[in-house]
Amino acid sequence: MIKRILTGGAALAVLGIGGFAIYAWHPAIDEIAPPSADSFPEAQIEKGRQLASAGYCASCHTSADGAAYAGNYPMETDFGTIYSTNITPDPETGIGTWSLAAFERAMREGIDRDGAHLFPAFPFDHFAKMTDEDIAALYAYLMSSVEPVKATHTENDLPFPLNQRFLQAGWKMLYFDKGQYEPETDQSEAWNRGAYLVEGVTHCGACHTPRNAFGAEIATQQFAGAAIDNWIAPALTSDNPSAVAWNKDAFFQYMKTGTTTYQGSAAGPMAPVVHAGLKDLPDEDLLAIATYLGDQVGADDMAPMSNPAVEKSLAAGAPQADYRKEEGERLYATACAACHYNSVQIAEGRPDLGINSAVRLDDPTNLVHVILDGVHADQGMEGVVMPGYRSALDDQQIASIAAYLRDSRTDKAPWVDLEQTVTEIRAQGALAH
Repeated sequence: MIKRILTGGAALAVLGIGGFAIYAWHPAIDEIAPPSADSFPEAQIEKGRQLASAGYCASCHTSADGAAYAGNYPMETDFGTIYSTNITPDPETGIGTWSLAAFERAMREGIDRDGAHLFPAFPFDHFAKMTDEDIAALYAYLMSSVEPVKATHTENDLPFPLNQRFLQAGWKMLYFDKGQYEPETDQSEAWNRGAYLVEGVTHCGACHTPRNAFGAEIATQQFAGAAIDNWIAPALTSDNPSAVAWNKDAFFQYMKTGTTTYQGSAAGPMAPVVHAGLKDLPDEDLLAIATYLGDQVGADDMAPMSNPAVEKSLAAGAPQADYRKEEGERLYATACAACHYNSVQIAEGRPDLGINSAVRLDDPTNLVHVILDGVHADQGMEGVVMPGYRSALDDQQIASIAAYLRDSRTDKAPWVDLEQTVTEIRAQGALAH
């Protein structure tokens, strides 16, 4: 009896492994001669350019010192480092010999031309939602307008067995929902267009949705906020801690200019999203995204500001005693208040920090990053920069400023181990994307 049970179990295991192997296997798609640039309509190429920008393709497929789209940008994950691939039309090391069918399979199923599974650091789970027309336009742009670059791919640094690509078939079986975006009939055309862009090509959830132990987005916590590139991507829901709630107008202003009057500026990993990505979308698409995200937050109108220290000082036309507290208050008054105090109205691009999102997050990471390294000319609002204090203030001083702001500008609990947090973030160095 035991022998029969063991034999049956072994047979089932063999059948299961064989079935999984069949499920995981995909054939190669034949190579083609690289298509000529003039084989694509100009309107299709331009649409593809906008989509490539909105999908941040160059940001993730360009290394710090490499040619555009030539790959080797390192993506740090909980499982190891994955290096992006060359998506220029180079026929030897890029995708120059890929047909539209091969490109579409990679976008929709996460499988390359040779039949190998792609790691989900490439967000095919979002790109799968794109229409055939949009995928064809993106293909046309990459094949016609991107300079071919011969580049040797850096090997991924993943431990065995995670480096075995066929295992991704199991991940997809558990977490990958194939299929294009389906419009919701009870929502407006603008809402559906925004949902299509957010959940598809712009893949906002890839950064703003927490992931489980296997690196998959947790569907029940969509847009609930997550850690990314040593920063915090805040919640895009009603759980966002901003003192003044985000709404459609705020999202549109943020995407269009890189800042809002009441919530803050695009810095860190978000800066290239705004300034190298979304900026190329037409205003109607930005409004559609804003409509969809505004609905996720659930705020129709700007909520009233409720910060006694800010309101008292605005009413008096000068900073009041509430602004001062020991070392943090003195350092803030010396280094920050000249730009971040608004005596009559909130100044766009340099608001009072009592209503800045970074001061109200549960994690001080974003605020510390900005104090250390400032806001550069290619971040935030055009024409407005903020100096960094990495070389001017030590860890204890920066922690004092952060603690003072948290205590005097919010009704949130104090951050713990602030000085240690500053030390750790300083050691990471300035973000370079």
